[in-house]
Amino acid sequence: MSEEIGSGQAAEAQTANVSLDRYIINPTVSRFTVKVFATGLLSAFGHSPTIAIRDMQGEVNFNSALIEQSSLHFVVRAESLSVMDNVNDKDRREMESEMRERVLEVGKYPQIVYEAPRVMVKSRVDGQGEVSLLGQLTLHGVTRSQTVAAKIAVTGDMLRAFGEFSLRQSDYNIKPVSAVGGGLKVKDELRFSFDIVTRKAV
Repeated sequence: MSEEIGSGQAAEAQTANVSLDRYIINPTVSRFTVKVFATGLLSAFGHSPTIAIRDMQGEVNFNSALIEQSSLHFVVRAESLSVMDNVNDKDRREMESEMRERVLEVGKYPQIVYEAPRVMVKSRVDGQGEVSLLGQLTLHGVTRSQTVAAKIAVTGDMLRAFGEFSLRQSDYNIKPVSAVGGGLKVKDELRFSFDIVTRKAV
């Protein structure tokens, strides 16, 4: 029994001695997109828009020796979302206007925030691993639990995380709307893809 207590105390002491490094998100080289699945007339032409998230910032507190204690703070300026697809200017303006004014209501909800104070580690080896971020997503004025699976890789002073996750607009009181004269309607589900690059703060 004394050996078990001693081992537990040693583990706690080791945890206490491990400090977390601060990594800052680099929006210039990071990539974050949203896939919107179309229904209606234009869906027959495979017109499912991809939305780019342009303006993102945040930080990660991380140490490869104690990944479980890592945390993430991530903020997106909702107005920065834009259509990536090769469409004419008129359709692009209409789609972006619908998205910003009626879907996201950026005037009322200017930020999208994800806070993950905990991480569950699935696997790790040689500076790489698979994790689940256990966080809260605030979108359109609604905050809900959102688990995000990610692969991570550490190279020098750079930490990279990439993966995919899905959510339903209705969970955040967002009503899918139509655009392009009603020819483009969207499904409730959205699929996000991310490749986030951070660098250790000096």
